[in-house]
Amino acid sequence: MDAEATPLTTDWVDLTKDSALIRHVPIRIPPPTATTALKPNSSTSYSPEEESIEARITRIKEDESEVKRFFSITFSADRIVALRKLYLTELGELTALHFDAFTQDEKVDYLLLKNYLTKSIDQLDLLEQRKPDIFNLLPFAWPVTQLLQARQRVEVSKLVPKDVAQDLDVSARQAEGARKMIETGNLTASSKAAAYRTAEAARELLSHLAEFYAFFHGYDPQFDWWTTEPYHRLVEEIHLLISAITTHLIQPRGSESDEIIGDAIGRDALLSALAAEYIPYSPEELIRLAWDHYDWCLTEMRAAATELLGYTGPEHWRTALELVKSDVSDPGISHMEFIKSLVDEGAAYVKSHGLVTVPQLAEQTYRMTMISPDAQKLNPFFLGGQDIEVSYPSSREMDHPTKLMTMRANNRPMCRATVFHEMIPGHRLQMFMAARHRPYRQLFGTAFYTEGWAVYWEMLLWARGDFFVSPEARIGTLFWRMHRCARIIFSVKFHLGEASAEDCVRFLMDKVGHERLMAEGEVRRSLMVPAEYGPLYQAGYLLGAMQLWKLREEVIGTGGSSCREGEENEKAFHDRVLRAGEMPIEMLRALILGKELTKGYKTEWKFAGDPEVAAFAGNIR
Repeated sequence: MDAEATPLTTDWVDLTKDSALIRHVPIRIPPPTATTALKPNSSTSYSPEEESIEARITRIKEDESEVKRFFSITFSADRIVALRKLYLTELGELTALHFDAFTQDEKVDYLLLKNYLTKSIDQLDLLEQRKPDIFNLLPFAWPVTQLLQARQRVEVSKLVPKDVAQDLDVSARQAEGARKMIETGNLTASSKAAAYRTAEAARELLSHLAEFYAFFHGYDPQFDWWTTEPYHRLVEEIHLLISAITTHLIQPRGSESDEIIGDAIGRDALLSALAAEYIPYSPEELIRLAWDHYDWCLTEMRAAATELLGYTGPEHWRTALELVKSDVSDPGISHMEFIKSLVDEGAAYVKSHGLVTVPQLAEQTYRMTMISPDAQKLNPFFLGGQDIEVSYPSSREMDHPTKLMTMRANNRPMCRATVFHEMIPGHRLQMFMAARHRPYRQLFGTAFYTEGWAVYWEMLLWARGDFFVSPEARIGTLFWRMHRCARIIFSVKFHLGEASAEDCVRFLMDKVGHERLMAEGEVRRSLMVPAEYGPLYQAGYLLGAMQLWKLREEVIGTGGSSCREGEENEKAFHDRVLRAGEMPIEMLRALILGKELTKGYKTEWKFAGDPEVAAFAGNIR
């Protein structure tokens, strides 16, 4: 037997008379054999040269889904091997194609797919780097994973009830041993973030174990007789182990119970992520760019505050912002009616001014839901997309100060500044169109396109001069524009290792004017492990909008609907963006402007110069 392949026997633990001390033995994980991994594309019924690039993308998306569905344990070695083989095989076949023979649309799809496959391989490399922490703290994870995957493959010879019971019993003892070592300080994680990820991996195993047990329970009397007790003991030990990891490694005695635990990726990884998004700026350049735009926002905020208050001063904008925050809807149905009126207002405005096509179904078939109090810890403001999700105080599950803070954070002027961001012409319209026009490109979705489109409309409605007219309305939308700047600064600085999570919270409070609870929710959503968003997601809001703004200027000029002869008008431009499908904005630019593309295309588009910053304030009607 291979020296690294440890058999499932009682040799894994030291079964001494003193059962309170069970030796923890870190398991070295053998690489999967050829028989354990799928072999994608081993027998295809088509010639790679005959398959269209669109069909190739659709097939790869489905192949990837099949591998992930079958190897459902996200950190299993077999899943990583199968996915890596799929990505490398497809990347090899793709690069062998005759690029120059493609149309412009096909060249864009080629580069998008190549970028996606390369990025997916990089993500597998990162997962490989993180696995040692998981298997060190969860020594039973490898044998349990093998057992679960044997059930998935219906490998009956590996599922003999007596042997399964033995495996579960050994795993339970291993979990117990790991827990006791953690409790005594003899076993630690490389970081709080690693411990957090490990606890999540343990919860994932619990869900798969429950499915495994339910598959046999009640159908096989032998299985029930042998495995019921060791299964339940293993489940109990995993729960206890998760509790020990949380108590001793994530939130030791004396630490805050609701601490925000993030995982900084470092400058090199940020540069790789920026290259994958076709952003030709360094992290430091992005921070400077965000500060430049923040200064513009602050100037405009001070002007609006002077108009509202009737006096000026270095910090009078904060006083004005506090006054705006006091303009709140009554709890309950009143706030729901107000949000509905804002959705209708946004759609009516872009239709009446002929800015973009709004299909009737997109406008009429959305729904409204309420965000739960727990979910508001991550999303303290309303969300949108297919539907509008409203964030407002719960009558029974929030204390009085939290209710007041939530109401202030969801005040009427600030809601008016972003409901259209979430609905029409923002995410609702965007998602509606993406599902109907080149839906295969949804595989290439990015925050720079998704969030950039919605923030672009914040910029455009500001620049038109007739949507945000009152000082309260201007302060409401400028709060969010400052927030977009702050997102770039705090998230990039965090990943550079220059700011802690608490620094980020304080930054949002000091420079934007967030309530404490709202700032914590924003940072938790942005940085908390396991990350809900990628490291550049928060930067994508403003940067993607800047890219679209620059592209708009290149296509239709700075005059809005009065275009130069032979160029598209504003509505045609917006419709074309929506019908192109999801992709990094530079690829959208190459598609719309017919830019020359090569197999090894790299970004050089500097989209954020001083003229663009000045143009945001200009009147383009």
